[in-house]
Amino acid sequence: MTTSEGALHPDSVSRNKTLRRIGTFVSYAALSLIALLFLFPFFWMVSNAVRSNAEVLAVPVRILPQEYQWGNFVEALVSLPFGTFLFNSFVVASGVTAIVIAVSCLSAYSFARLKFPGREGLLLAYLGTLMIPQVMLVIPLFLVVSKLGWVNTYHGMILPMAFGSFGAFLLRQFFLGIPKDLDEAAMIDGASRLRILVTIIVPLAMPAIGLLALFTFMGQWKSFLWPLIITNGMDKATLPLGLTLFQTQQGTSWNYIMAGAAISMLPGIFLAVVLQKVIYRGIAISSGFGGR
Repeated sequence: MTTSEGALHPDSVSRNKTLRRIGTFVSYAALSLIALLFLFPFFWMVSNAVRSNAEVLAVPVRILPQEYQWGNFVEALVSLPFGTFLFNSFVVASGVTAIVIAVSCLSAYSFARLKFPGREGLLLAYLGTLMIPQVMLVIPLFLVVSKLGWVNTYHGMILPMAFGSFGAFLLRQFFLGIPKDLDEAAMIDGASRLRILVTIIVPLAMPAIGLLALFTFMGQWKSFLWPLIITNGMDKATLPLGLTLFQTQQGTSWNYIMAGAAISMLPGIFLAVVLQKVIYRGIAISSGFGGR
């Protein structure tokens, strides 16, 4: 076999393939190591969930339990009104997510498509609320909710947390990438702004909406501070509050806490898997869109 000037020698081609294979192997090995590091806390949680409480606190620490106690999951469910806590968390997280998506879609469309005086200044002021820590808002929010008589109610837990600027900013950036020609074509056919938003913009923005729904639901599912402040009984307590009942004057049942935490992760994992498919499908549909 002969090689002309400028052509790669067979040995060079073979060496390049070998280097690419080595690079691919190193990349996969590094990614696998990073994945294991991120998954280790979840493994440790499940490992402690199937131990006795004495073994959880034992020294030296063992990676795997000496005796598996799978009944800890059952004990965690029946020793407390776990079903009530799950239901309350689901109602609050779902309610906040639904309102956030609706309000964010409307406000994002206004900032992305409508032209009105002071739009940019209003947008900056709107986004400026992101810099205000939640702990600075809980006292005035509680005073307002208390005056309205919403303490220890679902709407008292949902409505104060359902309005924020993060969702509007996220969806606005995505709406800006959808061609305005679609809006103009729909207007020629007589469609209103609301119909354009619902039938054209929202279906194309499903990747961003799915991501916002996931962030919002998981953020409210694990929320602890606001439910702690606004509730005064176990009938409206959410799951993070319910797990604290395993801490008593006699000690803390860490194995039951870990078992309850593992169970509480299942809805989030299910939602992440479902919305992952929606996000991928939406990206495939809307690929190639760009511009303002």
